[in-house]
This record gives sequence, C-alpha cells and structure tokens, in this order.
Amino acid sequence: MTYSKMNSINKIISVISRIFKPDSHKLFKSVSGIIHVGANEGQEREIYARFLLPVIWVEPNPEVYEILEKNIKELDNQKAIKGLVTDLEGKEYEFHLANNKGESSSILDFNLHKEVWPDVAFEKSITLISDTLPSLLEKNKIDPSKYDMLVMDTQGSELLVLKGSESILQNFKYIKTEVPDFESYKDCCQLKDIESFLSVRGYKEFAREPFARRPGGGTYYDITYKKIG
Repeated sequence: MTYSKMNSINKIISVISRIFKPDSHKLFKSVSGIIHVGANEGQEREIYARFLLPVIWVEPNPEVYEILEKNIKELDNQKAIKGLVTDLEGKEYEFHLANNKGESSSILDFNLHKEVWPDVAFEKSITLISDTLPSLLEKNKIDPSKYDMLVMDTQGSELLVLKGSESILQNFKYIKTEVPDFESYKDCCQLKDIESFLSVRGYKEFAREPFARRPGGGTYYDITYKKIG
C-alpha cells in the first residue's frame, strides 16, 4: 500500500471516529482540573476552556513553549510550565525536534513512525534535563491534588511519565494518553505496557479512539482510563 493511500485511510479513520464515537468531552463535566504533559501549542485549550477547567500545561521545547504561553495568555485558569518529564530527576536527554511544529518531538528515535507519517523527520536535537512530574509541580508551587485528570502526549515516553508520578497517581480519576500498539519510536511504550502498568493500580479503560494506522499493521489510539473504586 502506498503512503498516499495510507494517509487517506488515516484521515477516514479520524473522520469516522469523530462521527460515531460517544462524546468523549462529556467526562470533562466531572473533572476538577487537568495536567497536560506534552502540551505542544495547547491545541486543546479551547475545549478545556469551554468546561472552565483549570489546566497545567507542561512543554519541554523552549520555542514551542513560547507559542504555548501566547496561546493561553487570555485564559486565566490555564498555566504553562516548561520542563521535560520522565521517571528521573536531573537526567540529561537529547530531545529530538520534529519538523511538524514539534508535534512528533521526542527523547526517542523514530522506528516505525515513518511508515505512518513519512514526511515527518527530526531537524535537530537539544539537550534537556529531566524532572519527574511531582518534582516539577513542586518547583512551580502547584498542588497536584487540585487536578484529577492527567493527559499525556509525549511521543513514546508516556510510561516514564507514569512511573515518575507514582507518588501523586492516586490524585487522578482519569488518565488519557496517546499510545500505539506497535514500536513507533525505538523502545517506546506500547498499549500493552500502559495497560499493564495502570491495571494493577486500579485503572480500567474508559474510552478508546483510533486515529492512525500503520500499513504493515498496528494502530495509534487516544485512550482514556478511569480509576475504579
């Protein structure tokens, strides 16, 4: 199958998902606040604002962070903090910057990602020092207990974010993550890894939205988990 045909299929999947899925935004009515790790330019800011939700955005890319700050400037209950979140404090990473406005930027190298988005490439890398989410929030004087939903879009390192967040994980009623069921980035977490980690901590899948497929097999999902009990 050609890349052009695959891109067309992925667009169709996205459209069908939007038409036939339940209104996934309804859950925001029962959410008190959101911590969004891997903010990029804050594309979801208007959705969050519609529900009057307090939001903490976390973005590691300094250039994209500046755009994020401008985008949420008029939204009083949304705040951006700059930082690279993993499971370790003070570790040095090479952060690879992607040519699609930074949306695919990651601490990991591409693997099968190019089979889904062949035009996306890394342009350069910068050196960043990591933090755990609890440490980063503490440094910025943010009380994590005020936010009961965690959203992650860190391009393959989501499991590291979760592992570093063990001490505050119980605060989150919902956890939403972008995740593939194939090795999109080299050594990235996959759906099975996220499910295994969260299931033993009392989370169950609440909603699943496919948004891209790989020609050789495999799917990218947005999945929301809900804490049970």
